Amino acid sequence: MKFVDEAVIKVQAGNGGNGCVSFRREKFIPFGGPNGGDGGHGGSVWLVADEGLNTLVDFRHQRVFKAQRGENGMGSDMYGKGGEDTIVRVPVGTVVTNVDTDEVIGDLTQHGQRLLVAQGGKGGLGNIHFKSSVNRAPRKATDGTPGEVRELKLELKLLADVGLLGFPNAGKSTFIRAVSAATPRVADYPFTTLHPNLGVVSLGTDQSFVIADIPGLIEGAADGAGLGIQFLRHVSRTRLLLHLVDIAPIDGTDPVEQVRAIEQELTKFDPELLDRPRWLVLNKADVLPEDERQAVAEDIVRRLGWTQPWFLVSAIARDNTLAVCQQVQRFFESQRRAAEEEVQTDFAPDDVRSRGAASQPE
Repeated sequence: MKFVDEAVIKVQAGNGGNGCVSFRREKFIPFGGPNGGDGGHGGSVWLVADEGLNTLVDFRHQRVFKAQRGENGMGSDMYGKGGEDTIVRVPVGTVVTNVDTDEVIGDLTQHGQRLLVAQGGKGGLGNIHFKSSVNRAPRKATDGTPGEVRELKLELKLLADVGLLGFPNAGKSTFIRAVSAATPRVADYPFTTLHPNLGVVSLGTDQSFVIADIPGLIEGAADGAGLGIQFLRHVSRTRLLLHLVDIAPIDGTDPVEQVRAIEQELTKFDPELLDRPRWLVLNKADVLPEDERQAVAEDIVRRLGWTQPWFLVSAIARDNTLAVCQQVQRFFESQRRAAEEEVQTDFAPDDVRSRGAASQPE
């Protein structure tokens, strides 16, 4: 299936039905009062998050979604039937933006979450509502209001705990193959990965996290070089970034320069990404003699002035990849414990004050 993470669609809610002008006409009642019913409300358009979807490719074929119009009111106090809503299913992680105003309407991050994107029009009033003491036979009714029409931009941001960064051929796809059941394409040429891949890393009961592999960046990606930075949105939700670097590139490029180049592209895309926890993973250690690997890695770390955790691995040989995943799991568990302690601390002062007040003598 082709991966598509952006789409523009048009949604049109149903118009409200018109109110009716009618009068009661029965045998022996030639001049009955007004009995025109109201028009039905127009249907609305809803977006619903569906975890069974993982791409926006369906919206390349269907771009317009319309809800049903409300029926007109009728005589004998009969109200028009309301129009049916239209439900549009989208992948979990879809951000919805109004194209005309550039306003973010909503962010669908949970399965089954609903978002109203076009409100149906209200039904018009029948002449039964305009009867008064001075006007016993009103010939007035109102038309239904039009439903909302919007052009929406759908942007899919994959929900993952860990995002992989790096140059093409840094070994990101090999790494995700080594630590999960994901099977992205792997080859010895650049840009093997053309769209993001997700893998679930399982380390035991209730110990797992989701890792995202995105196409590699190159210098100038923010200006459109290579595949650009169009896929960086998929790491914007992650809690941790793993920056994979080829420890000994075959073209003789300095790994330190590669790291700096990626950092510059991140800054151009979203400076906040540089403030996120980012660990250095020096990959392809197997291409160096075993007695030289540690020294080369330490030299790279020293020249970078790296202060966050770093690892020396060989993804293709699955050497030290498990240790990286175990450390990631411990990091997430420490975050969870810190969050729980913070919640408990927020309630502690009130508890202490209440106990202190209760212990004071009258």
